[in-house]
Amino acid sequence: MSRVGNKPIDIPSGVDVKINGKVVTVKSGNKVLEQIVHDDMIVKIDGNQVLVSRPSDEKKHRALHGLTRSLVNNMVVGVSQGFAKNLDINGVGYRAQKQGSKIVFNLGYSHPIEVEEPAGITLEVPAPNKIIVKGADKQVVGEVAAKIRALRLPDPYKGKGIKYDYEVLRLKEGKTGAKAQ
Repeated sequence: MSRVGNKPIDIPSGVDVKINGKVVTVKSGNKVLEQIVHDDMIVKIDGNQVLVSRPSDEKKHRALHGLTRSLVNNMVVGVSQGFAKNLDINGVGYRAQKQGSKIVFNLGYSHPIEVEEPAGITLEVPAPNKIIVKGADKQVVGEVAAKIRALRLPDPYKGKGIKYDYEVLRLKEGKTGAKAQ
């Protein structure tokens, strides 16, 4: 029995959920998210809640049940509250600055790196060593944050690079040098 899949999804005020065949559309203001659900999953609106059910107890249907419920719930949360990922930049001279709709990174390379804001994503730079990625689509927010982090992965010896704010780095010891005899 799926514990996640059986939980109903509450629809907050101001959020509009529509089901057209196998396409679930969630809308709030100018934010619109669409998701195509699997043909076997049954998604219906009951009053102020969205219910996801499955046709049988097969392993495939049990797996899709929780997944479908999570995807629809993430859409509802995304258009009502939004998602955010915080990134920290560590390193001498490493910094980021916002220029219009793009961010310019200085990460120790011979050239600055420019990252353009994708559609539906907001990139904020509250400080030269902090970046906030915000958006309604959880998957796109995570993907953009991962791409920014991949510009300069954290160094395992000094900890220099871009990391998530919750990430804890375990630094390696490094060479011990010539041993005295």
